[in-house]
This record gives sequence, structure tokens and C-alpha cells, in this order.
Amino acid sequence: GRMSSLSDSDSRCTHGDTLCEISVHEQEVIIVPILLLASFLVTLVFILLLHFCPERVHRIRPRAQKSATRRVLHGIDAPPGINVLENESIALDPFKPSFTPIVQPRELPRQRLPESFNLVDPLPTAFSLRSDSTMSLYRARMDNRNVVLRVLKDSADATERHSFLGFASFLAQLGPHPFLPELLGVVTLRAPLVTVVEELENRDLLSFLWRSKYCLRIFTMARQVASALEFLHSKDLLHGNIRAHSVLVSKTLTAKLWGLHGVYTRKNKGATQRDDPSMKKWQAPELLAKRPTSQSSDIWSFGILLYEMATLGEAPFAEIPVHELLQFHQRGKSLKKPPNCSNSLYSIIKSCCQWKDQDRVSLAEVSRKLLSGENSASDKLLKASGTINIEQYLKEAGYGENNSYTIF
Repeated sequence: GRMSSLSDSDSRCTHGDTLCEISVHEQEVIIVPILLLASFLVTLVFILLLHFCPERVHRIRPRAQKSATRRVLHGIDAPPGINVLENESIALDPFKPSFTPIVQPRELPRQRLPESFNLVDPLPTAFSLRSDSTMSLYRARMDNRNVVLRVLKDSADATERHSFLGFASFLAQLGPHPFLPELLGVVTLRAPLVTVVEELENRDLLSFLWRSKYCLRIFTMARQVASALEFLHSKDLLHGNIRAHSVLVSKTLTAKLWGLHGVYTRKNKGATQRDDPSMKKWQAPELLAKRPTSQSSDIWSFGILLYEMATLGEAPFAEIPVHELLQFHQRGKSLKKPPNCSNSLYSIIKSCCQWKDQDRVSLAEVSRKLLSGENSASDKLLKASGTINIEQYLKEAGYGENNSYTIF
């Protein structure tokens, strides 16, 4: 090999031309090994990506190759656009939105293989009061637990995608709390966008109250909601939609506060409380009079929630038309004591629903009174009065005929 190199240099260089000889040998001694080393490094990086970041390799593969390996699941009604594969891994990525939110979200826990959705089916709702045309809900199993998939529809535009990701970012920033539904992750590595939240099997509290022959432990569940609301207030956030259908109930009858999209909207977009007729029966007088709101406005609504629980889902102020509510409150009238409601619970309801916001009880005091009731005989079982006529309920609760209702 050395002899051939020497003969090659002799044929191309004059005797004694050192620079020419170095130039001839440079290609063999320097450039070729560098090319070999570079190809080795590229191969090594690809192998490491395949091992540690399989979803990134999966994303850069040709689409034709990916679709060729798809198999149809038998017995699983997968959401359009997800096309869940049997044992397909859908890694939950740390939340990295394509836009820069006002506040950078904390990084979600990175969950790695094996991670898959299966037994996916549409999530039914008890009845409809407000539809969301940009999002679909599905129930699924993931990592041996029940989850709810909030799936952004393919028809969503850029603004709706921004809002969907922004809400996920808001939930991540909010942080975990035992009485808020747990955010498990966000799938952003492929379309469609999916937010994964724990499923609370008894669904919303209002339909749970209607389905139950007995409402178990009102004081306990109310204290759980109060704890979540106190957590929001500690972050200078107003909920603005405290009522039974904004509370979700787990299989073990733990109550968790939801209905947080309005909180996100007001925080990030500077929006004010919506003038929604379907919310007026739960709104404090200052909201009805279009005056500024405060944390005590949520406390008023919490008192109405307690009334819903005490009556097992009856509409508040059922006999009062929406347009007469403010005058009703101005006359100093209040909710009547339900037949099965204990004196201690009714006293909390009244202390929450005071005309002047400064006269309303604090959340800390509400929690103390609820704990006292929880530890006493007051937290007893309440028997349902009968079946619910949904059309009558919608009328008494002040919902318009064209409204629709959904959870999550």
C-alpha cells in the first residue's frame, strides 16, 4: 500500500516537492477517515434516537411506510383521526406548544413506553346544555387506569388549536391538587391534539345526584370542593361557574372541581364574566347587576351548590324567572330550607348567600363548618324525592331551549 502511494506521488509530483506530496497523501490519510467517522456518528445518533426517542423517529419516517403497517382494531371504536393501534405507543410528551404562552408551563412528567390507549369509545353525557363543536370526548384505558381523551377535531382552525393548547398549558401551570381532576399528559407529537385527564366514573355531580337514591356524605364532598376553590383563590383565580354540573365525582365518591375553561379564558385573554342566562340562578347579585366580581362571588355560588346537594339536584330559585332574580335578592329574600336539610347545612347556605359581599362567610370558615358537620351526625344520608323531569328542570334553572350541556 505504501509502495503504491509512493509511486502515485512520484508520478504526480516532481522530486523534492514536499507540499505536493502532502497534498496527495491528504485524501488518503485525513479525508477518508473523517468521512468514515462521520458516517459512524450518524448511525450511532440514529440508533440512540430509536432507543430513547422512538416517537421522533416514528414522526420522521415516510407516511406511506407508517400507513402500510396499520392494522384495524377489532371491537374498539376508535375516535376518527386517532386510529388507535393495538398496543401502539402514544408517548405523552413534555408540553411544548408551538406558540409562546403568557407564562411558560411547567414541564409535564415524561411518560415513556409502554404507553397506549385502548378500549376507546365515545363518552356519553347525561343530557346536553352546551355543545363544543371543536372537541370530542372519549373514554379510554391507559396504563391500567380509566382516562378521558379531550380530542381536538380536524376541522379546528389555528385559533382553536391555540386555545386548546393554551388550556392544556394552563392546567399544567395550575399544578396538581387532590380535588381537581388530574392532568395526565398532552399528546402533541401527532395529529389530532389530545389532552389526557383522569376519568371520574360517576361523571358530573348534577347527574349523579339525579341518579342516586341517596346522596352520600354531603359535608365531605362539599368540603372537597371548597378545598379546590380555596386553592384557586390562593392563586388569585376566580372560578365563576360553581354549580353541581361543574363538579365531577369519582368511583369512590370523591368530588373534584372542574369547569376550568372559563378560568383560563379570563386569566389569559382578560375576558369578563359572560352574560349567560343559564348561569344567572347561580350568580351573586353583583354579577346580576354587572358590577365587579370578587372571590366572595364564588362563595355565593358555593352556597347555591350546597342547596343543590341538599335537594339532590333541584333547580335553585325554581319559582323565580331569571329577569326577576335581582329584585328578588334586593328584597332580602333567600333560598327556602329544603325538607331534608339539616340546620347546620342551611346555616352555611345562608352565610354564603348574603346580599353584601363583605357579609359573606370566608372559605376558611366554610371549610371549618363543613368539617364540623362531617364529624357530627349532620352528615347523614338524604333520600331522593323522585325522578327528575329534565324539561321542567331546564325551565326552572333558567336554561334557554337552544342551550346544550356537556362536561369536560
